[in-house]
Amino acid sequence: MNHDVTADSTNRRRWLQTASLGFGIAGLAGLCQQLQAAELSPQQRLLQPHFVPRAKRVILLFMNGGPSHVDTFDPKPALATHAGQKPSEKETRRAKAGYMPSPFRFLPHGSSGVEMSELFPHLSQCADDLCVIRSMHTDVPNHEPGL
Repeated sequence: MNHDVTADSTNRRRWLQTASLGFGIAGLAGLCQQLQAAELSPQQRLLQPHFVPRAKRVILLFMNGGPSHVDTFDPKPALATHAGQKPSEKETRRAKAGYMPSPFRFLPHGSSGVEMSELFPHLSQCADDLCVIRSMHTDVPNHEPGL
């Protein structure tokens, strides 16, 4: 894990990736960005976002120990294709572990078409009001170091 958080790399995404300390620290990162922005040269200011963020509130569902992402908000159709096969590119402590597809159906919801599991019939009615992040990744196959 890289703990080198320099002034150049202080942003919300970096804080969440390296620390996973929650949205309290993300608020602190936002304040730090404002302080840093005051110290930027005019050329550096041109690299800043050209819009003011509109979000007023955020609800973070950090489900460590909760349902699997492949059973909730992150459909992985390739898991069904490779069901039971052992991962070759990653090390695993369980020699018999194989890929396990989700037993739940995923359907597109809302005008955005975001795919969600059948586990959330009521939440799927609000699909256009949700922000689902599917770009997080880790190079470690077990869960805790990936946090």
